Amino acid sequence: MNWLELKLPPPVVALLVAAAMWWLAPMGPRLDSADTLRPWLAMGLVVVGAGFDVTGLVAFLRRHTTINPLRPANASALVTSGIYRVTRNPMYVGLVCFLTAWAVWLGAWLAFAGPVVFVLYITRFQIQPEERVLTTLFGDTYTAYTRRVRRWL
Repeated sequence: MNWLELKLPPPVVALLVAAAMWWLAPMGPRLDSADTLRPWLAMGLVVVGAGFDVTGLVAFLRRHTTINPLRPANASALVTSGIYRVTRNPMYVGLVCFLTAWAVWLGAWLAFAGPVVFVLYITRFQIQPEERVLTTLFGDTYTAYTRRVRRWL
């Protein structure tokens, strides 16, 4: 299944997963939560997700390295400061927050499979190939970084 590696931009994967979540939501049981609480929780997750995404993007732009997730070999710098001291993949964490917010908003248990599917797909077909490339590009510096900072959170 290597042919899937680094083929779909992660935001596209997130949109496909979000569409599947919307389709699945009416097929299963609903959440037993107050409808007034769900929008606030969803909005909080969106804000947190946007924070991860924006800070990760800004860190890349400041270091003048590629933001194209399909071409990790074009990386000109290893970013390890700021949000990258907390997670090696803040932009993907942000997308998981958005998908979790969407599941909360939909108010259906089946929708929560979406963020799990996204994490599994992105880990296998995006992050692991990126890590191989970054190890080749940055060697021991990257390996030491992976020992200090978790892949997700």
